[in-house]
Amino acid sequence: MSSPHSIVSSAHLVSERSAELSEFEYGLIVANNAFSRWVVQCMAAAGVPDLSVTEILVLHCVNSRAREKRLADIAFVLHIEDTHIVNYALKKLDRHGLIERTRRGKEVLYSTSEKGQETVRRYREVRESCLIRAMDALGTVDNRQIGEAAGLLRALSGLYDQASRAASSL
Repeated sequence: MSSPHSIVSSAHLVSERSAELSEFEYGLIVANNAFSRWVVQCMAAAGVPDLSVTEILVLHCVNSRAREKRLADIAFVLHIEDTHIVNYALKKLDRHGLIERTRRGKEVLYSTSEKGQETVRRYREVRESCLIRAMDALGTVDNRQIGEAAGLLRALSGLYDQASRAASSL
């Protein structure tokens, strides 16, 4: 059972077998909202104020490893089932001149434009200045802990995916 100091998002869902999962879910909700706000503000500080979280994450995905990517690959990497969401983001990024489309037969490949690469570079500078320096200055979290948390998030993502598939068959 949860301790009297547990912070849960939905006390009515707390399981006697894992109150910690409800605490984790609350932390995930708060972290997701803080991360989303951060990504949007960081991109605004980098000079592109009117992108959504999804559009920014799609831009970073397209820019990653400096290789062209298909819409399906972007959706897969970002774990977005509805490709229409990714397609809309790509259209908006294209309108901003941040990405380029190349057609190879029936396939469309996406890459970052020079403007997109410069935007991502500025985003990285803002991230380094605001987030990394703050993390270093506070000293409350070290890189080892961040790596462990990332591993835990990947493991729990798989668990939530499996539970989602099970729930869809009920």
